[in-house]
Amino acid sequence: MKNAKPSLSLLVSLLMFPQIIETIYSPALTDITRHFSVSAADGGQTLSIYFIAFALGVVFWGRLCDVLSRRAAMLGGLLCYAAGVFLAVYAEDFALFMVARALAAFGASVGSIVTQTVLRDSFTGSALGKVYAHMGIAIAISPVIGFLAGGLLTAWSGYQAVLWLLCMLALALLCWSGISLPETRPATRHRESLWQSLAKLATDGQLWGHAALVALFNIILFSYYSLAPFLFQQLGLSTQVFGYSGLLLGGAAFIGGLINKRIVAKGTAHRKVVWLGILSSAMGAVGVIALQGTLAFLIPVVLVVAGFGLVIPNVLSVALKNYQPIVGTAGAWLGLQYYLMIGVGLWLASISQNYGLTLIVCVVLAILVQSRLKTDDNI
Repeated sequence: MKNAKPSLSLLVSLLMFPQIIETIYSPALTDITRHFSVSAADGGQTLSIYFIAFALGVVFWGRLCDVLSRRAAMLGGLLCYAAGVFLAVYAEDFALFMVARALAAFGASVGSIVTQTVLRDSFTGSALGKVYAHMGIAIAISPVIGFLAGGLLTAWSGYQAVLWLLCMLALALLCWSGISLPETRPATRHRESLWQSLAKLATDGQLWGHAALVALFNIILFSYYSLAPFLFQQLGLSTQVFGYSGLLLGGAAFIGGLINKRIVAKGTAHRKVVWLGILSSAMGAVGVIALQGTLAFLIPVVLVVAGFGLVIPNVLSVALKNYQPIVGTAGAWLGLQYYLMIGVGLWLASISQNYGLTLIVCVVLAILVQSRLKTDDNI
């Protein structure tokens, strides 16, 4: 199976995995805070802790990709995630639940870092850009699946039903990967040491800029998951209704991904597409600020999420174009950068408990970052 072309359906499922497991968890936040008798801010911290542990997992599994193998990293991470979720099911206090969430996040990171490493092993140049455009459309489905499943399961049997489903999902992907995932690591490997590689990566200003953009747009997206449940609660709406809002977000992300696919197919510069995504999210953020006290705030959220679908694939497809010989390590470093930023950003968002303000701050920072990146055909 070594160096065989991987199944795109498996890679799509693995790349969707981290988003699905968070969107399915989001509707259960209010039930978790009720069960453990903690505040909304404490409940929101489970999401920021998740991303910080996720960042550490990205480094570990990403390096393992280069040192050992892509397959071993993927299978180990999925097993780790399943163990974390299983522990969370039986956690009797909030501290242990947080530990379980961190363990699960550490394992779940393989769905991002290892899958993207396999993609970069198998595709390059414009072909990789087109694959990421297709992936963006597929990933747009994940919020729909997550919100609906999470809302229905939480309404039916509380947050533990959600956790059991996540455990079964991890085991299913573990079996599928064990059977179908080929080893794609190149036979000839780069001989540069870890510290030499990290020194080069840490001083690359362009890479920091790409990481910041990925982080800011993930904060834009995931702040909805951590803050919106409580907005719905304040409006007197049920968790199940919040779950249905995933249809709207999924549709918006799908539209953004579809527009991105068509634009990329025409050969439009990635940088122009990123600016279009920032503009869309900026208009949406202003709308959310104006309508945040009513359910109508969901209308401008469509523009916000569509912007995510335009920005993320175009940044990720070119961020590591200069690091193909050490793509696993470079992907781990990039992931560490943006997941730590996401964790800090979501922590600040949970303290503010203000969704509109979070969006405005992220959009302004995205404009500043994008304006400082090099103006070439790649981004």
